[in-house]
Amino acid sequence: MKYEVIEEDGFNFIEAGEGEPLVLLHGLMGELSNWEPAIDFFKDRYHVLVPILPIYELPLLTLGVKSLSKYVHKFIKFKKLGQVVLVGNSLGGHVGLVVTAAHQEIVKALVLTGSSGLYENAFGGSFPRRESYDYIREKVEFTFYDPAIATKELVDEVYKSVNERSRVIRILALAKSAIRHNMAKELSKITIPVSLIWGRQDKVTPPEVAEEFHQLLPNSELNWVDKCGHAPMMEQPEVFNEYLNTFLNRILLK
Repeated sequence: MKYEVIEEDGFNFIEAGEGEPLVLLHGLMGELSNWEPAIDFFKDRYHVLVPILPIYELPLLTLGVKSLSKYVHKFIKFKKLGQVVLVGNSLGGHVGLVVTAAHQEIVKALVLTGSSGLYENAFGGSFPRRESYDYIREKVEFTFYDPAIATKELVDEVYKSVNERSRVIRILALAKSAIRHNMAKELSKITIPVSLIWGRQDKVTPPEVAEEFHQLLPNSELNWVDKCGHAPMMEQPEVFNEYLNTFLNRILLK
């Protein structure tokens, strides 16, 4: 990462640029570097912030989608951001949905890409055999349309996480929390603009998930990214950034 992680008052985050605040939320196995192309693209016109979700720091008994959403809400208040645009991938999208449902007055718009909240097929339907590096590599490749995106560095990071007992317990707890916390009945109450930017070949949260989000969110648009899996901002960053830029221009520059 070329961006320095800032530590302030119990929060760890990346911050760049000035202007309307964009808060980018990473997924369960996501790294801050996943958002690097987006930070590069938007920092000249927006105040871009990427908080590290405290997946490995919160008390295990309270760890879940709701506790992470409370953390993000506290972060927004701590930074005195006012109204923000939340952009979330995978679990980060789910957290963004919970923040929005509870505090719609502080969220100007929401962007979801490969978001959980309705259905997800994490790790291809099975939890990883922890000792097998090849198995972990296959499951990381499952996340993308192009398996080459699953670099050795990325696979090494996931392998390390699922082979640390304290981490794997937390990953399982959060994955179960996300599955239990289905948001279908709450989505009709979210009336702010929502942009869905979805990989057509997403196998973790398949296209029908995006279509259901689009149907249930009353003020949403659906944008497809071809030749793309679960993380469009990593796999097709130019297309993702263009969709996001068009959406931001429409809702912020009225």
